[in-house]
Amino acid sequence: MSLQVFLLPDLGEGLVEAELVTWLVNVGDTVHVDQPIAEVETAKSVVEVPSPFEGTVATLHGAEGDTLEVGKPLISVAAPADATTDATTDATAAVEAAVPAAAMTPASPAPAGAQAASGSGNVLIGYGTSGHGGPGRTRPGRRQHLTGQLEAPVAGPGRAHLVISPLVRKMAHDHGLSLAEIPGSGVDGLILRRDVEAALAPAPAGAVSSTGTAPAGAVSSTEGGDAVDPRTGLHVVARTPLTGVKKAAATALTRSRREIPEATVWVDVDATALVELRRDLKAKDGSAPSLLAFVARFVTAGLERFPQLNAQLVSAGGTDSLVDFDGINLGFAAQTDRGLVVPVLRRAQGRSARALDAAIRALTGTARDGKAGPAELSGGTFTINNYGVFGVDGSAAIINYPEAAMLGIGRITDKPWVVEGELCVRKVTELTLAFDHRVCDGAVAAGFLRFIADAMENPAAVLADL
Repeated sequence: MSLQVFLLPDLGEGLVEAELVTWLVNVGDTVHVDQPIAEVETAKSVVEVPSPFEGTVATLHGAEGDTLEVGKPLISVAAPADATTDATTDATAAVEAAVPAAAMTPASPAPAGAQAASGSGNVLIGYGTSGHGGPGRTRPGRRQHLTGQLEAPVAGPGRAHLVISPLVRKMAHDHGLSLAEIPGSGVDGLILRRDVEAALAPAPAGAVSSTGTAPAGAVSSTEGGDAVDPRTGLHVVARTPLTGVKKAAATALTRSRREIPEATVWVDVDATALVELRRDLKAKDGSAPSLLAFVARFVTAGLERFPQLNAQLVSAGGTDSLVDFDGINLGFAAQTDRGLVVPVLRRAQGRSARALDAAIRALTGTARDGKAGPAELSGGTFTINNYGVFGVDGSAAIINYPEAAMLGIGRITDKPWVVEGELCVRKVTELTLAFDHRVCDGAVAAGFLRFIADAMENPAAVLADL
């Protein structure tokens, strides 16, 4: 049977790597074309990767928690006996030559010095058949323990390090440990949980790695042997590397602060009329757009009047240029279990508040489920950040690079307000606009923000013209 090697595909939007979250198949499973074989987390989202081949899984190139590069082997599939070899690319032959034949069979021992094709230095060994009667999603709890089928690894640098438990791999990954540096105390050198815990234990004072230098991220030790941060003097509980969405967000926020000279304007708004409008619509029709959807409609109308805030400043070849767009791609900051993301509603201009409400709900739901792809999480021209849902009034927001502005909405709360010379209690919120001062001046930013505020204070008049 010929071997077909599937390379991690181009994930779009310039993404060059992805973290392997979960294998959905095991060595020995039968897979079909378009069957999901793995979940990977990119800088944008968590996505399922389907198989382009049909056959039997021969090799899984990497362990859960590994970071794989686009274009590197993800999985090798042995084609059925009657299949042609045309589907195998020229790169497959090179990969086959680099991967020992023994590694293609799950029951075969790993030869000395063998490494995973992903470049991680770890060979994924010990995954049996799924045990559920056929291909499909296979979670770690269903994998069979094949320790008895493995021969002892050859000791020394570059040996194949054995890890069966996904928990052990995750534990090492979360603490930034390399499995290649952890000796296994289990049968045939199997790395167990106690081995990772031992590696996490603080080293004696003055200890160095086998290379003669202090390990990366090393901390000092007290006389009692506890790990202590040398700067703060506090005990270190854990070190968690930034990966995936959180790493991408950190990079974008840092770049925004470094490159964009931002300014901020804000205004308190009496949103009582808008709240009452929504209440009346809900009482009449049984449903009504969210307050965020109404604000989004006002924003698209405001950007049509002040298009500078929908532009972007682009630097290329030593020249700075202002780029104007013929549409509005509206982003909405959303907090998810994997961190802050900004799903983007493309071509939001001209949509009604009801249409915006439906689209926003669907898009943010997809993002919170981790199913939004690069197309849904990129390409924005303006962002709305509704931080009021967290119970705060205002925020000095960081612009979503490379956009020119971000509108922040604080919580709506009862406050004293003067109406026609009389003091009364009103529904008040604070709007904040952070803008790139290279793109527009304060008059444009203030004009846009005042337009949104006036629309919220007198929504019926504005909506009549939209």
